[in-house]
Amino acid sequence: MVHTKQPSTSARERLLAAAGELFYARGINATGIDAVVERAGVALATLYKHFGGKDRLVAAYLEERDDRWRADWEAAIAAATTRQQRVLAIFDALQRWWGTEGRYRGCAQVDAAVEITDADHPAMAAIIRHKTHLRQRLTELAREADAAEPEQAAADIVVIYEGTITALLLQTVPDPLQRARRLTTGLLPTDSR
Repeated sequence: MVHTKQPSTSARERLLAAAGELFYARGINATGIDAVVERAGVALATLYKHFGGKDRLVAAYLEERDDRWRADWEAAIAAATTRQQRVLAIFDALQRWWGTEGRYRGCAQVDAAVEITDADHPAMAAIIRHKTHLRQRLTELAREADAAEPEQAAADIVVIYEGTITALLLQTVPDPLQRARRLTTGLLPTDSR
């Protein structure tokens, strides 16, 4: 009897990995589902079984990417030793993320928002959840750091963060991560612990 080696990941995981790679590198609109199916090594029916079509696959790709980003960011927060550094951890996470995940198209969520023109597309909800969480988590961290106006500080940090991603992508500003840290530090009280 001949035994064939079974893939170590499920068809759903392979589809998400293929979608993540192709949608991010090529763009969502430029990538057809046939390319995703071929890269994942599954049948077209398998994609429809798990996702119902491209729209829900795009949403799942963005949700999976968001889950990985959140885990990376939370790890950076956990490694910080002061309240101020916990806020600045977003830039530590971004620096690591940029080195492995973000070099080609910047923020996958923003890139998807530009490509998707239908406000009812299921991916729009994933994009909004990602950006809402970003601001909410920064508000919590700014509050913990005793910022005078944590909501305002968080909104400012979101603008700094988004601009930093663009500066990294376009290479228009020298050392954007260092600049982002400096600007963000100016929004926070000096650490007392």
